[in-house]
Amino acid sequence: MDIRDVLDLKQLEQIMQDWSDATGFAVTALDNKSEYITPFINFNEFCIKYNKGYEEDLKKNQKSASKDYEIFYDNAGLMYFIRNIIIKNTKIASIIGGQVLPKALDEAKAKKNAERLGIDSGKYTTAISKVPVRTEASLNAAAKILGDYVNTLVIDNYSNSHNEQMIQKLDAEIERAASLIEEINEKSAQLDKIENKQNILSLNASIEAARAGEFGRGFAVVAAEVGKLAVNSGEINKSIKVSLRDLTSTIKALEKAK
Repeated sequence: MDIRDVLDLKQLEQIMQDWSDATGFAVTALDNKSEYITPFINFNEFCIKYNKGYEEDLKKNQKSASKDYEIFYDNAGLMYFIRNIIIKNTKIASIIGGQVLPKALDEAKAKKNAERLGIDSGKYTTAISKVPVRTEASLNAAAKILGDYVNTLVIDNYSNSHNEQMIQKLDAEIERAASLIEEINEKSAQLDKIENKQNILSLNASIEAARAGEFGRGFAVVAAEVGKLAVNSGEINKSIKVSLRDLTSTIKALEKAK
């Protein structure tokens, strides 16, 4: 299952944009194949210029995440969250957000990191100092709001879509049942004609057997059996008609219940 099947990506993007504007956290989303499905919203200059491998780092963390919600840190010490979008115990997408420092910048550590990466330490430190500082508790709270809302929306959309499919299937089955009822009614009418012919045949055979006297006894037995067959056919046909009436009532009740 893919998130695109149950949620318009433009709607998801707008939700994430509104959330980011309200909280100040960066955010993006990936599908269940770890491909980005929304833009990088509110990602800061530091990552774009000096931490360019963060896109692949986010993918790697999404793939390796063992829980539906996790906190992780990139190689520059920035904090992120991963919140999976789940339907029927299956992950269909992940939201990744945050991109903040969990505590005040350690400039000495930042300079060492810049030197290790071969980047001008002054520019690196200046850029990372502009990254917001937020606590893990505040990130958790914001992530819960966004994740819960998107999960609820996805589940609602899935349920509505599933219900619509079930209704369409029910409509098709009702139409098929109605067609079968019509077909059986036609065959029942044919049975009525056969029953009448059997009754006439039995009556005529009885008359002829009576005229034949002693020589018509065997014919009389056959005539009696034909008469019994006609009666039995009539009873079966009546039973079929009763069942058809009950089935028709059931179908009408199903149509009203939709």
